[in-house]
Amino acid sequence: MKVVAAFLLAVLSGKASPNSADIKNILGSVGAEGEDAQIELLLKEVSGKDCAELIAAGREKLASVPSGGGVAMTSAPSAAGGGAPPAAEAKKEEKKEEKEESDDDMGFSLFE
Repeated sequence: MKVVAAFLLAVLSGKASPNSADIKNILGSVGAEGEDAQIELLLKEVSGKDCAELIAAGREKLASVPSGGGVAMTSAPSAAGGGAPPAAEAKKEEKKEEKEESDDDMGFSLFE
């Protein structure tokens, strides 16, 4: 992934077709290394292709990939069902909230 990111950074800097040295230079500037095999494979796959067209084709492929969380399917209690189902749902919600609270404090904060 870092090789692809370095390639895209080289394209953004104005190089229409970056070479291996350009990618290695960008990776080296942030203290990262890329394997020559990965770099050469990427360059072979994108040679002669427009970067904007590759990104557009990738977006079309990603449009069909499902993303986001799943939706919990629950049945609504019937009017004649009485008070038992809502009480059971309330207990489940309480347990869920307790678990979330315990997961929040893991001994560190992202903002400290």
